[in-house]
Amino acid sequence: MRTVFRYAAWLAIVVAMFLLIAQPVGHSARFNLSVIVIAILAAIMLLKLDGFWRHVFLALASVVILQYAYWRTTSTLPPVEDLYSFIPGIILYAAEMYCILMLGISLFVVADPIERPRAPELEEDECPEVDVFIPTYNEDREILALTVAAAKAMDYPSDKFTVYLLDDGGTDQKRNSDDPVAAAKAKERAAILKDLCSDLGAVYLTRAENVHAKAGNLNAALWRTHADLVVVFDADHAPERNFLRETVGYFLEDERLFLVQTPHFFSNPDPIERNLGTFGRMPSENEMFYGKIQKGLDRWNASFFCGSAAVLRREALEEVGGFSGITITEDCETALELHARGWNSLYVDKPLISGLQPETFASFVGQRSRWCQGMVQILMLKNPLFKRGLSFPQRLSYISSSLFWFFPFVRSVFFVAPLLFILFDMKIFVASFEDFFAYTVMYLIVGEMVRTYLYGSVRWPWISELYEYVQSVYLFQAIISVLMKPKSPTFKVTAKGVSLKHDSLSELSLPYFIIFGILSFTLFVAAYRYNTEPEISSLLLIVGAWNWMNLMIAGCALGVVTERSQDLAGVELPLRTNVELQFGETVLRGAVIEASAQGAKLIPAQGSSRNLRKGEYGRLQLLSVSSNLLVTSLPVSIAGATPGEDGAIALRFDPEPHHFPIIAELLMNDMSVVREQRALRQRPKSIIAGSFRILRWAITCPLAAIGVALGGKPEDKIEPQRLKPLAGAAIAAAPVRHREAGE
Repeated sequence: MRTVFRYAAWLAIVVAMFLLIAQPVGHSARFNLSVIVIAILAAIMLLKLDGFWRHVFLALASVVILQYAYWRTTSTLPPVEDLYSFIPGIILYAAEMYCILMLGISLFVVADPIERPRAPELEEDECPEVDVFIPTYNEDREILALTVAAAKAMDYPSDKFTVYLLDDGGTDQKRNSDDPVAAAKAKERAAILKDLCSDLGAVYLTRAENVHAKAGNLNAALWRTHADLVVVFDADHAPERNFLRETVGYFLEDERLFLVQTPHFFSNPDPIERNLGTFGRMPSENEMFYGKIQKGLDRWNASFFCGSAAVLRREALEEVGGFSGITITEDCETALELHARGWNSLYVDKPLISGLQPETFASFVGQRSRWCQGMVQILMLKNPLFKRGLSFPQRLSYISSSLFWFFPFVRSVFFVAPLLFILFDMKIFVASFEDFFAYTVMYLIVGEMVRTYLYGSVRWPWISELYEYVQSVYLFQAIISVLMKPKSPTFKVTAKGVSLKHDSLSELSLPYFIIFGILSFTLFVAAYRYNTEPEISSLLLIVGAWNWMNLMIAGCALGVVTERSQDLAGVELPLRTNVELQFGETVLRGAVIEASAQGAKLIPAQGSSRNLRKGEYGRLQLLSVSSNLLVTSLPVSIAGATPGEDGAIALRFDPEPHHFPIIAELLMNDMSVVREQRALRQRPKSIIAGSFRILRWAITCPLAAIGVALGGKPEDKIEPQRLKPLAGAAIAAAPVRHREAGE
């Protein structure tokens, strides 16, 4: 009954808004109304009001947004008789209405996010049995060794959980391939991973054929195991020691709970963060989804499986025949099926794993193409709007996640639209300067205020626009291919752990140079027409400014496709761990503040110093160990002194498989420092500061890209790259960025 009343109240508010917006008043009254609304919104933001005021904020903002939509629909479209302008005008109008629709759905999704209490403590005899699945295809041994060792070290009764390495690179099909080279590689891989599992205490599993990609690999293991709960970690997702303690307890509270999902945290930068030098200072792209949107989805029992860092109930999986594999996003598809059968999900907003992002721009685009195609497949093959068993909020939540991926069409329209007027004189937006200011400018201001209020701490100004633009160039074709043949996409594994030795241009960079050139030429044409056609100077000023903003984003993108070198090719995390270094009879004490599977950075304790030579060998010993390790130290060599006043020593590891438990203990025992640094970087950036940053990139990135293209290798980054191992919409208010159903 309460749900019916809530929906009725929402409907009454919407009707009242439309009646208010449809009143025949002039642009002066509309402008005054918008100014009042903006003043109230600003007061709510400055006072940092939440709770009830959050709903007031969104309701008032919706008045200005719907006011713009009504005016745009009734007063700005070109006449039908002028098809030359009407057709592109309607396309632009449709793109804007898509943004407003997505914004409305997204506001509903995140209107009342939920904060979950910590999982209840479990006594040893209460702990259910757990099977840990680590699917792998072609990842390096070192990446797998860290993940397996960290999984084995989780704090849980040792007789209650088993770690399985699911090798899809050593299947019978691959080992018996007609290609002798491929068969030999598969046999060698299988032998190496069997030895790895033997050394680390995990179980090696493979299967006969590589069918249904990751979903098929998981299902092959599901039918051969028996535990009550199943944990899935991607091959590069090493879990914190207390992962199971932070998640499993929820399943004892709700017998219909099928999923506990945790955030994906990445210890390396994606290509945009690395190439623009923002890693460790600016919130990562996925923090908007995991920090805000998943909590909104959780309110509606719609948080979904993201492919890794999650615990699932076996009974629920068996009810739907295992992990779904009709689409190439098996994670979101599986959650959709289980939600439709009345099962519940839960989201824990606490990073408990550390993973790797694609290092190269090409692999980044390949990953996003798969996410995009899979979510469009879900929309076409299992449309959530018509899926039986889902509640209305769940339908909206899944539709929001699926429809979001059509942003490449919208982004393309917003980039092309100003060119049509400046170069071809198409009148695709009919409005006076006064109306444009009263409606459009007010709408843009309110849209930015909504974005800042909801997501300002996890998404800085213009960053969504940049991420969407660099993806749109290639995702446009990916979407078309799915629309033409919904069942045609195939699962492709994303390359991880790549080391880049030199600055270079991405093999995908050419279209970005072409687009930048076209937008630059168009800006010169706009300036020429502004000086020679004074009768349309005000309109040219507006459209020219639009093109100029597009040009800034395109200029920043040239920095994104200029691949910057990096030596790191694995998980690296900030720490606070006391250790000893032993060199023969000499013992040095200090604290490791950064570490990876390849090495560490150590600050010697006061009074514990000695002249160390580069290449000198010793052993690193942890002063405290939280798990039962057979080996508690590992060999190291001195890689050199790190520049700085702290006198840091760089250590190099050359580990064998049996050393990875101690490396996992060092890296993954406690991620509290990681969470602290993640919280510190989640701070709002003003639109002014964000705009200056984008302007600086827009100037420096094209110059740097041209320098690399001509054979130079600039020494300076766009911004100084300090390795801190932490892991939209057009000008109009864009749809909320959903985390793209994960790997």
